[in-house]
Amino acid sequence: MFKMWAFLKPYRIPVAIALLLMLTELAVELVQPLLIAKIIDEGILRENLPVVMFWGAVMVAFSIIAFAAGVTNSFYASHVSQSFGYDVRESLFNKVQSFSFANFNRFPAASLVTRMTNDVTQIQNTVFMSLRIALRAPLLVIGGVMMAFAVNVKLALILAIALPILFVFLLWLMKKGRSLFKSVQSKLDGVNNVMRENLVGMRLIKAFLRRGHEGNRFKKANQDLMEWTVSALRMMEMAIPVLLFVMNLSIIAVLWFGTVDVSTGKMQVGEVVAIVNYATRITGAFSMFSWIMMAFSRAQASAERMSEVLETEIDLYDSEHLDPSIIVEEGKLKFDHVSFQYPESCIPILDDVSFRVKKGETVAILGATGAGKSSLFQLIPRLYDVTSGAIYIDDHDITMMKLDHLRRKIGFVPQEALLFTGTVKDNIAWGKEDATIKEIIEAAKSAQIHETINKLPKKYDTIVGQKGVNLSGGQKQRIAIARALVRKPRILLLDDSTSALDLVTEAKLLEAIKKYPCTTLIITQKISTAMEADHIILLEEGKLLEKGSHASLLKHSSLYRSIFQSQYGEETLQHVQGVN
Repeated sequence: MFKMWAFLKPYRIPVAIALLLMLTELAVELVQPLLIAKIIDEGILRENLPVVMFWGAVMVAFSIIAFAAGVTNSFYASHVSQSFGYDVRESLFNKVQSFSFANFNRFPAASLVTRMTNDVTQIQNTVFMSLRIALRAPLLVIGGVMMAFAVNVKLALILAIALPILFVFLLWLMKKGRSLFKSVQSKLDGVNNVMRENLVGMRLIKAFLRRGHEGNRFKKANQDLMEWTVSALRMMEMAIPVLLFVMNLSIIAVLWFGTVDVSTGKMQVGEVVAIVNYATRITGAFSMFSWIMMAFSRAQASAERMSEVLETEIDLYDSEHLDPSIIVEEGKLKFDHVSFQYPESCIPILDDVSFRVKKGETVAILGATGAGKSSLFQLIPRLYDVTSGAIYIDDHDITMMKLDHLRRKIGFVPQEALLFTGTVKDNIAWGKEDATIKEIIEAAKSAQIHETINKLPKKYDTIVGQKGVNLSGGQKQRIAIARALVRKPRILLLDDSTSALDLVTEAKLLEAIKKYPCTTLIITQKISTAMEADHIILLEEGKLLEKGSHASLLKHSSLYRSIFQSQYGEETLQHVQGVN
């Protein structure tokens, strides 16, 4: 929680002003019972109208001051809370942007969304409430007791005995509430996760008629959220009955002993009225404690969840020993006995993989699902770091390069062609912020998507729906490839990025890519694509099984021959072998 309050430091002056105005309101509220006592004892009981008029006018003046202070306090409290929320959200977003893939494994996407929206809102509202109301309640309780002692010590002792009991009870309730509301936020993560999966997979759900199944999943997640929320609220709602019971007993005791002292002449009626007035105001302040505690318990739980994100240690960063002069120029690539396994996993994904790729060469990587092809790609731009061994680009260990520079020199097209809401032009330029329209069109032509774009309603200014929902799979793949090409990379990584293209379009695309001065690695399942490469790498269960040209592998690799036969048939294989 204290880490969150650090975000308030830039707003110290507005916070101080808001607190000063709140104290002004509080002072007026604490003075009013004294003024009422004066009106009763010196005005009403003595039938002195001028005294009643004078102190009545003073009360009206103080009320106007309190009103003005309250309105201005609301303005400053709103400014601070909204600015605070903005800063926290920005800090969380920037932190998440710096996450490695291993960090993302710890926080599901739905949980991060909840933390950056609902959790921030919870603590943002608490900041506003603290500056406007929450601090006023405990100060009113303390100030009310002190003023009560100033009026009459004997009656004030009754309040002083009751308050410690209530404070201990409230502290226990807050501790329980924090734990419960943390569980509530976790259940909210679950609801958001189900909703997110359903919205993303709506076509699949409809195609497989799984509406009922998904409805049951959502119902269970929603039911869990409701039950935990009800449990938390029930616990917190215990506060009001207990607080009111204890404080009402205190008021009865004040009236009882006050009446006795008034009848014996030891106390004035105004003093009793003032003490009762303070007790009533303290009771009102305590009745707000249930709501305040609920807000603070939720805020504390949310603050802990946000702190988990902000305090997460990034496991991928620039080395302290990097050499800023090391840059990617040619795009030569070398894997030197590289092994890799995912964090918190003991299963090897890559095992002692070594190979070289010369500048400008095209290498195709084949292998069964789970062979480690995509994981190999993710190691090159350091989305993960190798477990052992090393990767070199232009004979330099990539860990000695600045991450930003390394990734700017790599064009990466993942398996799933992800597009962002915006225009076609924006999506291609996403690969290079300062790309000109000429560069965008050139990249689109190379990706064999230019003619298709020109047939769209607004051509390059056509809006792409979320995730490219209004485009076909092949169109999305080619736009994603254009996005990688526009940055003119030194190393181009295509992770099965031509799977939705027909053979003619794919052949034109691969031919166009050859004009770029880059080293190209292509993960593919198509022998037709692999045949166009300078070299082919076969991976099996994380090991480099074979490497060579199409002809040499066809001759020496039984695995490659079986893949070829599965796609072209036995007769074609025999014919090719006969020709060779």
